[in-house]
Amino acid sequence: MTQHEQYAEDLALYALDALPGEERAKLDRHLSTCASCRLELEQLRADTALLALSAAAPRAPQRARQSLLDAVAHEPRIPVAVSQPALGRSWWAWLGWAATAAILIFAVSLWRENSALKQTLALAGSQAAESMQQLEDLRKIAAPLLEPAAQRMTLVAAKAPPQPQGKAFYLRNRGSLVFLASNMPALPPQKAYELWLIPASGAPVPAGMFKPDAHGSASVVNPPLPAGAEAKAFAVTVENEAGAATPTMPIVMVGAGE
Repeated sequence: MTQHEQYAEDLALYALDALPGEERAKLDRHLSTCASCRLELEQLRADTALLALSAAAPRAPQRARQSLLDAVAHEPRIPVAVSQPALGRSWWAWLGWAATAAILIFAVSLWRENSALKQTLALAGSQAAESMQQLEDLRKIAAPLLEPAAQRMTLVAAKAPPQPQGKAFYLRNRGSLVFLASNMPALPPQKAYELWLIPASGAPVPAGMFKPDAHGSASVVNPPLPAGAEAKAFAVTVENEAGAATPTMPIVMVGAGE
């Protein structure tokens, strides 16, 4: 057995900090004079570090395992009574190495599970925020229909029998407006109805374009309006499909607060 083979098993245990004091000191003295064993020790330490980053079940690094097997294969056969202390030391050293590797792998597993949990929580938070936004949008649509403070106005055909009808539900403090129309006459091509907010003072404010369906029904939901605009009345005119900045006469429907 060569000198390097003699230290093969001790090098593997040394790399795992599992070599007892006197034998560790002996190996330290040998390492100070043997470049080959120092290189072997660095390779064993690198194998151990790679093992700590693996998610597989604990097993010895291939190079350390082979070194140990080679060292055992070259050991001379000796009586059992003499070898029992050495075997006991090797067994406990190997057990300490396995426990160390198991702890390292368990720590890596916990870290990965923690990362997956953080990703799951982030996704759940994003979905919750999206659901809250959808709920808020529904509340904004329903508010002018349900809030007692909402202004309710009925629009009828100007200077004609009141068959066409429109209802405006306006909540000024939220800027929410829902307009529902029924029995609206069909329009010529490239024409559309335009809803107007008539303030207490100032020019009429465009409040959305709409075209009735085959049954004469139409709606306008939350058009863009100036913040806090006060509504004295609502009116409807017939405009080009692109809309108009000011109402085109005649006004076909008009209604004030109820």
